[in-house]
Amino acid sequence: MADILYESHGHVRLIIINRAERMNSLNFEANDELVGAFESFNDDDDAYVAVVTGAGEKAFCAGADLKTYTVNFARSPAPDFRRKYTNGPGFAGITRNMDIFKPVVAAVNGFAISGGFELALAADLRFCSPNAEFALQDAKWGFHACDGGLIRLPQIVGLGHAMEIILSGERLNAEHAYRIGLVNRIVPAESLLEETMRYAQMLASRSPLSHRFAKEVMKRAIGMPMDEALRLESRSFYDFGMTEDLVEGTTSFRERRPANFKGK
Repeated sequence: MADILYESHGHVRLIIINRAERMNSLNFEANDELVGAFESFNDDDDAYVAVVTGAGEKAFCAGADLKTYTVNFARSPAPDFRRKYTNGPGFAGITRNMDIFKPVVAAVNGFAISGGFELALAADLRFCSPNAEFALQDAKWGFHACDGGLIRLPQIVGLGHAMEIILSGERLNAEHAYRIGLVNRIVPAESLLEETMRYAQMLASRSPLSHRFAKEVMKRAIGMPMDEALRLESRSFYDFGMTEDLVEGTTSFRERRPANFKGK
């Protein structure tokens, strides 16, 4: 049975971590499969939106399968490890060294711990079930997050909330996560994936090029001086003005009909 399932639903791609018996933690092989799934999504012009979730009801992703990671790390020469897992794509594929400017939505169905939390942070939107729990527990075990948690979490929830989560290593529940803006919606567990897929299909009906241009600007503008960021936004809008999607969008508005975007 494949560790990672990759399904096509129109313009939406559903990516499922299929290791429920291991709380959807990732060993080296599963991590490589997940990297490949995100690369396939990124390279597919017919794929507009991705949804990532975990199999079962207990866990979205409990991070790295540390038993196999420690064994493989001991067997792997340091230069090979650095080349593949430090200089290469980060944990779960999208946490580092993989720029995807298409929307990615996480359906967090239970525990999102350490690397699993960082995978959720690397998504653009997070929907979760009421039983979801989030934690960066690294400080309990003598290290700190290293796949975007220290960088993305403060951007999403603010420095104060991020400090509390990272320094304590304690878990926070779905209500706490929603209150501080970590998750966008809390959805009943039995309908989480259905509601997330419905939302993704709605996103896929919008202009895919608009999404890509806008997401790239928002990501690249982080940390820029305001005048430089505004120039980036203006340049992006100018470039987008040359696309067929803009013509289709404005034409459909005048003709009072739904737009039929082609991503061109």
